[in-house]
Amino acid sequence: MEKSTLAYWQAQASELVIEGRAFINGAYTDAIAEQTFDCISPIDSRHLANIACCQSEDADVAVAAARAVFEQGSWSKLAPVKRKATLLKFADIIEQHQHELALLETLDMGKPISDAIHVDLAGTLRCIRWSAEAIDKVYDQVAPTASDDLGLVTHEPCGVVAAIVPWNFPLQMACWKLGPALAMGNSVVLKPSEKSPLTAIKLAALAIEAGIPAGVFNVLPGFGHEVGKALALHNDVDTLVFTGSTAVAKQLFVYAGQSNMKRVWTEAGGKSPNIIFADAPNLDDAAQAAAGAFCFNQGEVCTAGTRLLIEESIKDEFIEKVIAAVKSWQPGNPLDPNTNVGAIVDRAQFERVLSYIEKGKIQGAKLRCGGNATAPVADGFYIEPTVFDEVDNAMDIAQDEIFGSVLSVITFKTMAEAIAIANDTPYGLAAGIWTSNLSKAHQMSKAVRAGSVWVNQWDGGDMTAPFGGFKQSGNGRDKSLHAFSKYTEIKATWMKI
Repeated sequence: MEKSTLAYWQAQASELVIEGRAFINGAYTDAIAEQTFDCISPIDSRHLANIACCQSEDADVAVAAARAVFEQGSWSKLAPVKRKATLLKFADIIEQHQHELALLETLDMGKPISDAIHVDLAGTLRCIRWSAEAIDKVYDQVAPTASDDLGLVTHEPCGVVAAIVPWNFPLQMACWKLGPALAMGNSVVLKPSEKSPLTAIKLAALAIEAGIPAGVFNVLPGFGHEVGKALALHNDVDTLVFTGSTAVAKQLFVYAGQSNMKRVWTEAGGKSPNIIFADAPNLDDAAQAAAGAFCFNQGEVCTAGTRLLIEESIKDEFIEKVIAAVKSWQPGNPLDPNTNVGAIVDRAQFERVLSYIEKGKIQGAKLRCGGNATAPVADGFYIEPTVFDEVDNAMDIAQDEIFGSVLSVITFKTMAEAIAIANDTPYGLAAGIWTSNLSKAHQMSKAVRAGSVWVNQWDGGDMTAPFGGFKQSGNGRDKSLHAFSKYTEIKATWMKI
C-alpha cells in the first residue's frame, strides 16, 4: 500500500502499539502512585492509551537516577568525540523509526501526517545530528595573562537538566533541548506536555538502543502543576529549560527562586507582526506567505504571524489576495497526506480558539472569512482559518496569543506607525518585513523588538541560527552554538607557574 494514501496511514494507526509508561533509569515503569490519564486523539476523539501520571515521587526517583549517572561519569566524562558518535547513532535510529514517530505525533496532537514527517521529524533529525557534530567544535579559552600565570576558561556540564516542552511540536521542541544538553554531557529529565506525550515516551527507548547510558535520559509524563512543578522546585535540578506559555514561564522563575536558584531558560509566547509595505517585491508571494504564517500547524505555533500589518495604500488589494490564499488552507483528515491543516490539539484549546473568534466579533472586528467549527472527521476538533479585518491593536485578538488560525489585519500609513504597532505587544518573538527598499529593511529590522526578523519571507533560519525572544517571549536561545551555553557552567581556573 502506498505511503502517500489515507488508507495506508489508517492501517498503520490500527496496528500501532502505544507505550504510555514513564521511562526512568533505562526502563519503562508505571507511576509510583499507579495513576494514569487518558490520551485522546483530537482527530476523532478515539482513546489512544493510558498514560502514566507522574508526580513528585516519580520526579525524585528520576532526578536521583540522573544525578547518579552524572556523578558516575559514564556520559558526563565521556570524551566528546564518543558522545558525538553515540548521538549520531541516536539520530540514525530515530530516522529508522521516523514513520512510527510521525504517526504518534499526528494521532496525539492532530497535525497533518505530511508535516509530521517533513517538518517535525526532519527538524528533529537535523537538530540531533547538528548538535552531535558541534560537540568537538566547542573550544574552551586561554586568558591573556602574565608569563607566570595561566588562566583557563572552561565549560562544564551543568548536571541535571529538567526540560518541560510544549504540545505543538512535541518531538522537535524536545530535541531542541535534548541535543545540546546531551552533547555537553548533562543528564536530562524530560516532562512532555500531557496533551502530547507519546513521542517523548518512545524516544527514550531509542536513546538506550543508541547507547546513551541508563539514567542519562528520563521521561516523566504528567501534568504541569504536579510533576512539572516538582521538577521546577527540585533542589537537585541544576538547570530548567522550558518552551510554552508566558504565564507558566513566569511561574517557573518563581519556583527556581523558592528552591535552589536553578538556572531557568524559557521560550514563551508570541504575537508576531507580519509587516507588508506597498513596495514589497511580490505581493502574491507575500500573500501566500502571510496565509501560511498563521495557518500552518493549525496556528498552534509560537511564531505564528497572527498580526498582519498592511500599508494603507495596498490594504484592500492585499487582503483579497490573502483571503484567496487561505482557501488552500482548510482542515482535513490529518492522516491524509494531502491535508495541510489538521485538528486542534484538544477540546479545551478548540473552545478557546472559538471563544476568541467570538471576542473579535463582539469587539468590532470585521470577519472576512472562516470563523466556524467544521467536521472533516466526525468527533474531531477542527476550525476554519479565520481572518478579521479592521482590527485595532488593542483588541484581545491582537494582543493575546490565541494559538489558533486567527488573523488580525491592521492598517498603517507610515514606517513609524508600523514600528509602533509592531512593538505594541508584551511579546517579542518574531517579525516579518516585506519591502524592496534595502534601507527600509535595515531600519525596520533594527527597530522591531523581536528575536527573529525575517525579510521578504516568513520563518527563515536553520540550526545555525539562534531562536528565542525579547521581552515576555522569554530568555536564552535554542538552536545554534548559542544554545550550548544554557547547558554549561563557565569556570575560571587561574594557575601560578
